[in-house]
Amino acid sequence: MQRTRRAAAAAAMTVAVVLAGCTAEPVEDEVEGAAADTTTEPAAPPQGGTAADPRIEQMAEHATDAPGELTEPLLGADMLVSSTEELDDDTIAAIRDLPGVEVAEPIGLAQIPVQDQVLTVAAVDPATYRRFTPAESAQLLDVWTRVAAGEIAVPTDVGETLRDADGYLRLGNEEGAPDLHVGALAPQVTRVQGVVNKSWGESLGIPGDNALLIATGSASPQEVRPALQELAGDGASVQVLGPDLDISVQQTAVLTGGSVAAAVGTFNYQVLSGGRIAPDPAWVEENIRTQQVPILGTVTCHKVMLPQLEAALREIVERGLADKIHPGEYGGCYYPRFIANTTQPSLHSFGIALDLNVPGNGRGTVGEIDRSVVQIFKKWGFTWGGDWGWTDPMHFEMSQLVEAR
Repeated sequence: MQRTRRAAAAAAMTVAVVLAGCTAEPVEDEVEGAAADTTTEPAAPPQGGTAADPRIEQMAEHATDAPGELTEPLLGADMLVSSTEELDDDTIAAIRDLPGVEVAEPIGLAQIPVQDQVLTVAAVDPATYRRFTPAESAQLLDVWTRVAAGEIAVPTDVGETLRDADGYLRLGNEEGAPDLHVGALAPQVTRVQGVVNKSWGESLGIPGDNALLIATGSASPQEVRPALQELAGDGASVQVLGPDLDISVQQTAVLTGGSVAAAVGTFNYQVLSGGRIAPDPAWVEENIRTQQVPILGTVTCHKVMLPQLEAALREIVERGLADKIHPGEYGGCYYPRFIANTTQPSLHSFGIALDLNVPGNGRGTVGEIDRSVVQIFKKWGFTWGGDWGWTDPMHFEMSQLVEAR
């Protein structure tokens, strides 16, 4: 994977721009004081790809207008308003007119399963969203040209952990989920772990403009928040952005990325201690069920997953493999919490993942779980964590809807 690193004078930091061969012409950077050679030469298609690679063609189909030079000043990403539904034009206009709101930038915001994580992905207008990002990202035209061209920009830790050998990131664990080429490794706004253009946002099922980035200028975000919350409504999350999650306010979880996500639904939640969260009780009542299933006994999961889980376990019994699953080592299904060391809700929070035979199937190992059991779960619409780059062989999650018989 060929990669360029450019110095950004504003912060004396670097942004890695991954050459994908998807940009037809050299692109100039606008960073004062950068190296003399400020052009990015076109590269060959990524390793394993060709000019006719459907992944490249798909990105081209989602290309939007390229941004021009950055002529307006950078902005502080002071606050984030987010909702489970699209914000209407009148609400956005009223927020923009609110004293203390300097700029309000509409974006789409949703959570998408990617291997063992749930990434918060924003669908944006690259030309205007870039003003809210750290200077070392905002001032590099190449980053935003690539997003407009149909690639994805992610922070370095996300890209280096989750992209495949060809530089692609699969957004969603469902069969047929799209692969987007990682066009840039660049710092993003707090709470955002991936950025795509709005054409991709629509295809990914990200709600259109269900969030606003707010710059308050000289006004205090804390002083602006009460009036902002009143305009946004009780169902919206209004939080002050900073290095730490604002646990004092309601959060939103908008799962997208395929038919499973659509069936699971969205919810608001409150942050509890110890990495736990409390989803909206109305969503829990509507979606979470407790019932008896073969082998494991009583389980609590999302109602859409239970028929497929029961069908998989029933087939395991019928094939004489019941002893390969140990009920005493079952790690649970519905468990509303963050992924360890993150502030992203785990798929256990949605009740569509479960952990089996926990001892002997730890992270980063090949695992001891019987591979015939794995294949049966896959048949019934589950993804297995043992197939991920950093394996999690105890973990199974619902990735497609399968009619259970």
